[in-house]
Amino acid sequence: MSLFRDDGIVLRTQKLGEADRIITLLTRGHGRVRAVARGVRRTKSKFGARLEPFSHADVQFFARGSELIGRSLPLCTQTEIIAPYGNGIVTDYARYTAGTAMLETAERFTENEGEPAVQQYLLLVGALRTLSRGEHEPHLILDAFLLRSLAVNGYAPSFEDCAKCGIHGPNRHFSVGAGGVICGDCRVPGSVVPSAEAIGLLSALLTGDWPTADAAEPRHVREGSGLVSAYLHWHLERGLRSLRYVEK
Repeated sequence: MSLFRDDGIVLRTQKLGEADRIITLLTRGHGRVRAVARGVRRTKSKFGARLEPFSHADVQFFARGSELIGRSLPLCTQTEIIAPYGNGIVTDYARYTAGTAMLETAERFTENEGEPAVQQYLLLVGALRTLSRGEHEPHLILDAFLLRSLAVNGYAPSFEDCAKCGIHGPNRHFSVGAGGVICGDCRVPGSVVPSAEAIGLLSALLTGDWPTADAAEPRHVREGSGLVSAYLHWHLERGLRSLRYVEK
């Protein structure tokens, strides 16, 4: 029997029995972890409020055996809030839907429990912090998070050089299957020709050029979001359920 301590973001909760919950977290040191939190659904439980989605918490786990991830789920025995990001998210529909899509994305990209995913964890913490503070439009923060999540998982799209032959851009055609923009010679069936402004916006979101992103026109934002959604769907092999509720 062992004790483990790690900080993480609560991704999801599920009811278990009459008073317990299964908590899914993305942790700094252990990647995605599922654990049982006993008694958190009771009215008098202060413990439960610290284990709601969007919460950034320092959690102590109790596990049978020498590893946190084993045959049975570990127990959450102590929790201290690091940052209650949910307070600035759940009261605003646009922030809430964008944040929910971020949590689902992080869970989908960390399907193997117990495998550290530090870059994905840090991306999620930063995105939720920015979202909770309202520093940019929620859909822009979401698209930036999706693009960077794709990048840290090995699926970075190209927005300048041809994704197939490498010829220097700008290149006008875009193919989700080819990996981003492609030149005329490499054009494949199903490729599209988005506006230069939409491609510029996505490049800005990927690199963190927020002045350019914040100045984008709504029509280019919608166009760019469609490309991000299609690209994400291609690499995850199925779409995110929460994306359909995101305001554009």
